Amino acid sequence: QVLLVESGGGLVQAGGSLRLSCVASVRTFSSYHMGWFRQAPGKEREFVAAIGWSGGSTLYADSVKGRFTISRDNAKNTVYLQTNSLKAEDTAVYYCAARSINTGVVVTTPSRYNYWGQGTQVTVSS
Repeated sequence: QVLLVESGGGLVQAGGSLRLSCVASVRTFSSYHMGWFRQAPGKEREFVAAIGWSGGSTLYADSVKGRFTISRDNAKNTVYLQTNSLKAEDTAVYYCAARSINTGVVVTTPSRYNYWGQGTQVTVSS
């Protein structure tokens, strides 16, 4: 079982930045690929970014490339999402998710992640 707790969300003006964090309560954090997803009101949950167990591979949604950066610190059981140049359309609840390395490579599909956090709200005012 993996417990994920996100933090770092808030209200920010357009053009601003936030750093989201997700701490995992698990014995072997490096046994999991990690992803960030988001869901806006009335919309489906969508992929934002993902990172492999070692941090050596990363994936990004086209909508956030060049603005967001995913990283992880396996010693702290933490994955981060640095969000820069925020836009009103980035407003959503942001979730982190974990996918066991035993199930394959880093992916972008929400249903292929095994564990989810409760989410943190990001609101960007224009």
